[in-house]
Amino acid sequence: MTTKFYDRLSNDLTQLLENPTDYNITIKVGEASVSQIFKVHSYILQSRSPYLKKKFNESPFNENHVKELKMPNISTKVFNVILNYIYGGTISLEKLENSIIFDLLIASHELDLDELVEYLQTHLSTNSGSWLRLNFAHVYQTSFQKNFKIIQKFCNNIIAKYPDTIFESENFNSLPEDVLISIIRLDDLQLEEDKIWDYVIQWGKDKNSDLPANLNEWTSNHFLTLKTTLKNCFPHIRYFNISSEQVFNKLYPYQQLFEPKLWLDINAKFLAPNNPISSTILPPRNTFDVTLPTRTTTPISSNIITDEHALEISSWIDRKETPYTENNPYELELLVRGSKDGFDVKTFYEICDNVSNTVVVVKVEDTGEIIGGYNPLEILNNGSGWCYSQDSFAFSLKTENLKNSFVSRVKSFNHAIYYNPGSQKLQFGDVLNLRGNLMTTKNSYCGTYYYENQIRSYKEKFSVEEFEVFKVSPKK
Repeated sequence: MTTKFYDRLSNDLTQLLENPTDYNITIKVGEASVSQIFKVHSYILQSRSPYLKKKFNESPFNENHVKELKMPNISTKVFNVILNYIYGGTISLEKLENSIIFDLLIASHELDLDELVEYLQTHLSTNSGSWLRLNFAHVYQTSFQKNFKIIQKFCNNIIAKYPDTIFESENFNSLPEDVLISIIRLDDLQLEEDKIWDYVIQWGKDKNSDLPANLNEWTSNHFLTLKTTLKNCFPHIRYFNISSEQVFNKLYPYQQLFEPKLWLDINAKFLAPNNPISSTILPPRNTFDVTLPTRTTTPISSNIITDEHALEISSWIDRKETPYTENNPYELELLVRGSKDGFDVKTFYEICDNVSNTVVVVKVEDTGEIIGGYNPLEILNNGSGWCYSQDSFAFSLKTENLKNSFVSRVKSFNHAIYYNPGSQKLQFGDVLNLRGNLMTTKNSYCGTYYYENQIRSYKEKFSVEEFEVFKVSPKK
C-alpha cells in the first residue's frame, strides 16, 4: 500500500514559490504600467506546462545564468493564481470576479494547462450562468476560438432554447462562419426554418456590403458572390421543412443561389410529393410543442439589462426576500432609449408624461455600472417638486465587475422622487440624480440622503453610455 502526502508536498512547493531559492527563470507579466517580475524554477514549470517547457528551451541564458521571459497578455492577478496551481496544485476562486476567472481560463489554455482549463469551464458553467449570459457574444466566440467544449455546450443549450439571444444580438453579423454553422446545425434549435434562412441571408449580405439593397437590381454576379459566401452554410438548412408559402416568399427570390437539382427537388416536394427525391433531406428539428419564453422579459430587447436583471427588479417591486428565477409576473415595455430618442432628461418627461410604474436604467460611461430606480408615481411634465412614495427604490445591478445586485429603498417618504422638467432634473431622493444631457455632460451623480444606501461612489459625477425607461405592467 502506498501512502500519499500531497498536502505537505503542496505546502512545501508553495513555500518555494514564495521564497524562490535557486530560481533560474524570470517571467515579466502584464503591460509596462502594471507589470511584475516573477522568479520561478524551470524544472517545476516545465513539468506542468508544455507551453512553458517549449518557451524555456527556446530562450537563452543571460550573463547571470537566468532565462528571461515576457508575457504581456496575462495579468499579474491571473498569473499569481496559475503559479499557485503549478507549484501547489491548489486554486481558490471565491474572491475572483467572473471576468478574471474567464481571463484565467484563456491564460490556462495558452499555457496548455488542460486540467485547469476543464475545471474552470465547469466552474463557470455551473456557478456563473448569469455572467456568461450577460457577456454571451464574447463568451461564445471565445469558446470557439479556444475550443472550450464545456462552455460551447452551455452556450448551445441557451441558443437552442432562446435563439434570439444570438440572432437578435448586435454582434450576430460579426459571428465567424464556423460559429454560425455550429448554431444552424443544432437539432433542437427552437426557430422556424424559414427564419433560419432569413438570418443566414442577412449574415451573408453583411459580409458583402457592396450588394445592392434592392434585390431587383441584383445581377448574376451578385447572386454568385452571396452563394460563394454562404456555400458552407447552405447544406445545414432544412429546406424540405419549409412550407410552400415560405418557399415562394423567401426562397424563390434567391433561386439563383441553389444548385439546379436541389431547387427542382424543393419544388417537386410540393408539386409531386410521392415522387422520389435525390437531394439530401435533413430531419426536422426537435421543436417543443409549447411556446418557449424569450430570453428577455421585455417585448423588445434591452441594450442594458438582461432577463435576470428584470427578474431581480420585479422581485424588489414585490418585496420578495427570495428573488424570482423564472416566470416574471411583470412585462417591461420600453418607452425611452437614449441612443434612439436622445439623452436629454427633458426627453424622459416629454415621452413619459402621466405614465406611472416606470423603471429607469443607465449604463455608466467607462465603468460599465448599471444603476437605476423604480418609480411607482405618475411622471409629471408640468411643475416641479418633491413627491411622496413608500415603494420607490434605487438599485445597482450585477455586471462583469460587480458580484451581486443590490437595492436601496426610500426611507424619507416625502423625498422619494423629485421632478423638475424645466431644469432637466430627475431625482430618486439624493441617491440617484440625473441631470441635463446624460451622455454629453458629466453632471449626474449619486448621493446618500433619503434612501437606505448609496448605490455608487458618493458624489462622483458621471455620464452614461445608454439610458432606458420601461413601463412595468402585470403580465397578462
